[in-house]
Amino acid sequence: MPAFEKNIYVTMPALAPLAEVNAYLEKVWASGIMTHNGPLVQQFERDFSAWSGHEKSVAVNNGTLAIQLALRALDLPAGGEIITTPFTFIATISSILYEGFKPVCADIDPETLNLDPAKIEALITDKTVAILPVHVFGNPCDCEAIDAVAKRHGLKVVYDAAHAVGVTYKGKSVFTYGDVSTTSFHATKLLNTSEGGGVFSTDPEVDRKVRELRFFGYNAEKDVDLVGTNAKMTEVNAAIGLANLRYLSHIVADRKAKYCLYRSLLAQNPTLAFQKIDPSCNCSYFPVIFDSEATLLRVEAALRRDHVFARRYFYPSVNTYAKLGITNACPISEDISKRILCLPLYWTLPEEAVRKIAELVLAAI
Repeated sequence: MPAFEKNIYVTMPALAPLAEVNAYLEKVWASGIMTHNGPLVQQFERDFSAWSGHEKSVAVNNGTLAIQLALRALDLPAGGEIITTPFTFIATISSILYEGFKPVCADIDPETLNLDPAKIEALITDKTVAILPVHVFGNPCDCEAIDAVAKRHGLKVVYDAAHAVGVTYKGKSVFTYGDVSTTSFHATKLLNTSEGGGVFSTDPEVDRKVRELRFFGYNAEKDVDLVGTNAKMTEVNAAIGLANLRYLSHIVADRKAKYCLYRSLLAQNPTLAFQKIDPSCNCSYFPVIFDSEATLLRVEAALRRDHVFARRYFYPSVNTYAKLGITNACPISEDISKRILCLPLYWTLPEEAVRKIAELVLAAI
């Protein structure tokens, strides 16, 4: 008989009580404003900025468009190369391609799983226009080292902080680093608006451009001075976000506690390795690195038989997708992507379930 009667997935949305969401929705219905930078979107931007410690937030309708708008707002030379990580979700790469740039992958640090600053410089050419690192699983990059490389070569930096809500680096929000940072408010993230994203820049000009770009390029005088798109967050999404934001500090604390519990239980087996995380990491996911892909597949199959659905995240290493046109090898990322599995971790996951899942993993090994 399976260990769990109901399926346990790698993550589930962290949701405020429905009554609290409905209280915001009543305001939407009363105003009749559904979209176009409505009052709840503006409130969400203010409240999230206050919570995260960043001066300004621009809410958009998903995290992928957040990256695209960030790249567009920087006025980068068309067709240039952007150095990024191969250990990421496909949206990081597709955003680069969609905006007409060429992704070039630098390999990762085998411990932090983030883009290795030491691997960037050798890939910089006269065609390089930017660096796009990812704070993998909410673990902050070495922003100082990356920004130093960028400054030496006159490059822009866009941080993909899709996992990094609530994360700090050197005592400041990770959103304050680089020229622009972006995040995701997708249903799987610590803070969700169902679908949504955010763009953050300390440069007022970049902030202005992003706000125009998300609304077809219209400026304050209702003249179109940029080639924009429709990337507006709706009032309904903002209502969900505002309700969930009230619980975000509790959600982050809960995630960290369960992460530590998993780690303590699984550390019994010396063949398992774990991501080296900064103390400010928000523990968005719980990745386990196995000694071989064969072990991973055995564990994954055993968990599935017990109705536990872990996820191979990120797999495969994105530089190996033939259609993307990335030609350089990244042996560390390619190796780790075959051996890494994220275990279920979310707000409503009971502590006893964490203990049982850890027991199942150890037994399967």
